[in-house]
Amino acid sequence: MDADAAESWVRSWSASVSERAAQAQEMSRLVAELSASATSADGAVRVTVAASGVVTDLRLSERVQGWSAARIAEEVMTTMRRAQAQLSEAVADVAARTVGEGSETGRAVVASYTERFPELSEADDDRSRRRQDGW
Repeated sequence: MDADAAESWVRSWSASVSERAAQAQEMSRLVAELSASATSADGAVRVTVAASGVVTDLRLSERVQGWSAARIAEEVMTTMRRAQAQLSEAVADVAARTVGEGSETGRAVVASYTERFPELSEADDDRSRRRQDGW
C-alpha cells in the first residue's frame, strides 16, 4: 500500500469511528429521555418509569380505597414491572434508529435492559389477575 492509499484508509477509518461515536452518543441521549407507562388490567393503577426504571409517576383511582394494603402494593409492583419491561422495546427502537439493531453497541444496550427489566411471565400476570378477583 502506498502512502496516499494508507493516508486515505486512515482518514476513512477515523471518519467511521467518529460517526459511530456520534451515533452512540445520540443513542445515549435518546435512551436517557425515555419513559414508559403501564396501567393495571382494571385501570385502577397507572405507573410511569424513567429510563432508569425508577418510578416517576404513580396514579391510583378511587377504586383502590376498598383494597387491602397488600393488594395495592402488589398491583403497584406488577404495573411498575410492566412499565419497566416496555423500556426494553423502546431502547431496541432507539438502538435501531441510531447505532443499528445489529451493531455490537445496540445489542449490548438492549441486552442490558432486557436483563434488568424482563417481560412479566404469564404466571405473574395470572397471579395478579387471580388476586384482583380473590381479594
